[in-house]
Order: sequence, then C-alpha cells, then structure tokens
Amino acid sequence: MSHHDPEKALRLADGDCRLLLVQDQLQPCPYLAGVTARMPLRLPVGPVNPSVTDQLLAMGYRRSGDFVYNTVCPACSECMPTRIEVERFRYTASMRRVLKRGNRELTCEWGKPRVDAKRVWLFNLHRNKRGLSQGAGELDLEGYRMFLADSCCDTQELAIWLNDELVAVAIVDTGAISFSAVYTHFDPHAMKYSLGTYALLRQIEYAIETGRKYLYLGMYVAENRHLNYKARFQPQQRLVDGQWLDIADSNR
Repeated sequence: MSHHDPEKALRLADGDCRLLLVQDQLQPCPYLAGVTARMPLRLPVGPVNPSVTDQLLAMGYRRSGDFVYNTVCPACSECMPTRIEVERFRYTASMRRVLKRGNRELTCEWGKPRVDAKRVWLFNLHRNKRGLSQGAGELDLEGYRMFLADSCCDTQELAIWLNDELVAVAIVDTGAISFSAVYTHFDPHAMKYSLGTYALLRQIEYAIETGRKYLYLGMYVAENRHLNYKARFQPQQRLVDGQWLDIADSNR
C-alpha cells in the first residue's frame, strides 16, 4: 500500500499547518493478533481548520486526542479507511426499524464533548462488556478527556438518552464537507436499541442536514469482529493504495 507524504500534502491546503512526528515504532497490532503494526503518531502544529480536517481524513488519518495517526504497516494492508457518501447511502429494512424505534423512544443531543463520571463509567462498561480492553485498566476522568474530549480539530458529541439515563455517547470530528465517527460507547444492557447502529444513522442524518458530503467510519478490518460491521453501511468507499474506491456489496 502506498502512502502520502503528510507534510507536503498538508501544505497544499494550508501552509500554516504541518504534522510533527512524535512517535514511530513497530508495535503489536491492536486489530489483528500476531501482526506487527506501524502507526506513526503525529501532532498537528498550526491551525487545523475544517478544510485541513477534510484533507487529513481523505488521506486516511484518524485522530486520537490531540494527535493523528495512519497505518504504514510493514507486511499487512488489512486496515482500510472507510467512508460513506451520505446522499448515496441506502438504508436496509433493519436499519429503518432501528432508526424508527430509536427516534420514538430515545432523545439525541448534539454539543461539545463533555467529561464527567457518568460518561467515564459508560465508556468502561462498554469496553469491558464487549471485550475491548485488551488487558488495559479502566480509564479515569483524565484518561477519558485525553482520548476523546481533547482534540486538535472541531469535535462534537452526540449524547443519546433513554428517559433520564445516558445510554450512548458518540464522538464526531467535523470538517467542512466531512464528519468522522471517532468513537461510540454505549450501555450493552440496552441492546434492543442497537445503539451503535443507531448512533451512526443519526450521524448520517446530521451530515445530510448540515450539508456534509462524507461520513468517515474509520478502519475496516475484515477479520476483526469489532470493525467488520462497517461493511453493512452501503454503498461505501475504502482507501486502497492511495485511492478511494467504490466497494461493491459482493466484495464486503
């Protein structure tokens, strides 16, 4: 898989922003067992305006806290950045049911990311119940802030409530023409609402309402059960050898 020179590409869009390399080493892959990964971590220096956010996303970058990263793994190209062109998105019958039920029984609220004990508790519950902790300890308030609330770009939070109970939080980066689904955590005990799917469907709706073209879903990895669900959102594009390609339903 070929990869762009991020500093050169960024200067084309905004000469005031560049990416400073802060960490670049081989590591165990967080997505596939027994695979060696290389995911350079970079700090944007200068303003990350909405057009820069769009360009970073189009180049396959993801954000973690104040930093951005991409995958340049030595012997594996299973991680494929994935996006939806929201106006072309097709709802399945089950997705329409999820949306209809959620809209009837849940309340959604968009705002700036918040950090409080309830959100941290929900994050740790979701991670532990779904086997996502990979042996890591529970996140505290500061860890949650650094991972999800601190951001180098404009970031919003979609909070989803059942009556007076917070049941899901989705963190979303916003560009001029793009949204990026950064991370969603939810109460596993509210399974009947399919909260992960519902949160994405609401992001698609919000992207259309606000005139965005793309919703970026992050990495698709066929052999990772926590990431391969993204294939259900069709039609979609994946970044392969530096090019965004339409992925047919039959090639999920």
